[in-house]
Amino acid sequence: MEFCYESINSSCLKHMRSHNAKVLMYFFMTITILFTICGNLLIIVSIVHFKQLHSPTNYLVLCLANVDLLLGAFVMPCSMVRSVETCWYFGEMFCKIHSSTDVMLSTASILHIFCISIDRFYAICHPLKYNVKMNNQIVLWLTLTTWGTSASLAFGMIFLELNIHGIEYFYYEHIYCVGGCTVFLNRASAFGSSLISFYIPGFIMVGIYWKIYTVAKRQAESIKCSQTGENNSNRKLQKREHKAAKTLGIVMCVFLICWFPFFLCNIVDPVLNYTIPPDIIDALVWFGYLNSALNPLIYAYFYSWFRNALRVIVSGKILQANSSMFRLYKDG
Repeated sequence: MEFCYESINSSCLKHMRSHNAKVLMYFFMTITILFTICGNLLIIVSIVHFKQLHSPTNYLVLCLANVDLLLGAFVMPCSMVRSVETCWYFGEMFCKIHSSTDVMLSTASILHIFCISIDRFYAICHPLKYNVKMNNQIVLWLTLTTWGTSASLAFGMIFLELNIHGIEYFYYEHIYCVGGCTVFLNRASAFGSSLISFYIPGFIMVGIYWKIYTVAKRQAESIKCSQTGENNSNRKLQKREHKAAKTLGIVMCVFLICWFPFFLCNIVDPVLNYTIPPDIIDALVWFGYLNSALNPLIYAYFYSWFRNALRVIVSGKILQANSSMFRLYKDG
C-alpha cells in the first residue's frame, strides 16, 4: 500500500499501475492532447488569417476552437498526470483552479455549439433575417454571454463550495484527502450544473437541428424543380449553407456522444451514494476530452476551405504578403 504523500497522515492512497499500463496511458493521452492543440490551432490561424473566412458562422467556430485549444493546453496535461499517477501533485489551490477551468471550458463548448445551431437556424430557416439576427455584434454578445455564464457557474460553484453544501461532514470524513483532486458534487449541484452545462442546451439543439433538417429537405426539393440562372446562384449558396449546417450538426452529435456518458454518470453517482468507481468517472472524462481532438478532423473531412487553408499553411505560402486574400472556395 502506497500513499501520494508518505509523510502526511491524511494522504490519499496511490493506486499502483504497471509500467506498461502507464506507458500506454501516457502515449494515448499525449496523442489526444497534441491532436487537440495542433488541430484547433490550425483552425484558429485559418479563420483569423484568411479574409474570406471572416463571417459570423466562422467566428463562432473560431470561439469553439479557442475553447478546445485551452482545454488541450491547460487542462488535459494536468489531468493526464492525475489519471496515470492517480495522485494530484500540484497543490490544493491549483486543484480548484484546474477543476473550475475544466468545468468552465466543458460548459463553454456546448454553449458555443448551441450558438452555432442558432446561427444555422436563421441561415437555413429564415435567410432573409439572417444578416439582422446574426451579425458580428451579436456574435460578440453571444460569446461574452457564453463565457460569462460558464465562468460564473464553474468558479462560483467550486470556490464558494456550493458543490459540497449540506454534505460537508461526509465529504471531509470519507472523500477528502491530500493528493486528490476530484469535483465532488452534492445532488443539487450535480443536477443543476448538468442541466445548465449539458441537458438543457443539448435538448434544445436537437430540436433546432431537426427543424433545420426538415426545412433544408424541403428547400432541396424545391430547388430541383427550378432551373433558372438566378436560382442557379441561389442553389449554390443554399448548398453551401446546407453543407455548413450538416457539418456543424455532426459536430453537435459528436459532442453529445462524447459527453453524454459522463453527464449521465454525473447525475447518477449522487443517487447511488457515490458508488461508481473513480477510474470509470475518469475514463468518461477523457472520452469527453476526445471530442476536442475530433472537431478539427470533422472540419478537415467536410470543409474544403479548411483543407485548402491547411495546404497554404503547410506549404509556407501563408508567409506571402497577400496570402490573407487567397480564395479558399468559390463564392455562390
